[in-house]
Amino acid sequence: MSTVSFRFAEEKDTAKILFFIKELALYEKMLDEVVATEELLKEWLFQKKKAEVLFAVSDGKEVGFALFFHNFSTFLGRAGIYLEDLFVLKEHRGKGYGKAILKELARIAVERGCGRLEWCCLDWNKPSVDFYLSLGAQPLNDWTVFRTAGETLKNLAEK
Repeated sequence: MSTVSFRFAEEKDTAKILFFIKELALYEKMLDEVVATEELLKEWLFQKKKAEVLFAVSDGKEVGFALFFHNFSTFLGRAGIYLEDLFVLKEHRGKGYGKAILKELARIAVERGCGRLEWCCLDWNKPSVDFYLSLGAQPLNDWTVFRTAGETLKNLAEK
């Protein structure tokens, strides 16, 4: 791995963020589900400040990214960091950038006094699951992720 540095995204990076989101969706075979636009990302990331984006940079080029936000643990009584997306460009995989990004996120979590760093991973993504296990991450086997979205969310809001 070449020397890696990190930088937080700025509004001028919106197109680059959308590029990384679409590359991740392509990898996850979910590109048809991406409805995010540059305008939506500008609004939610930079105007409303609901999430943050961290780029891994090597030789002056963004090689990976992480999109994350704070959640809260009532049991711990403090915030945590929830990693929504982590992605390293194909030509840069296997060089340690993913681990470097997670280490930087862990450092940020500790620096901010957070109680944990957590994320989800698709069950079929064995390379990522094995990678996370190798770092000491523990799967939460007793938990199931639930979601409402789209019309189901709207219907729930009306009841």
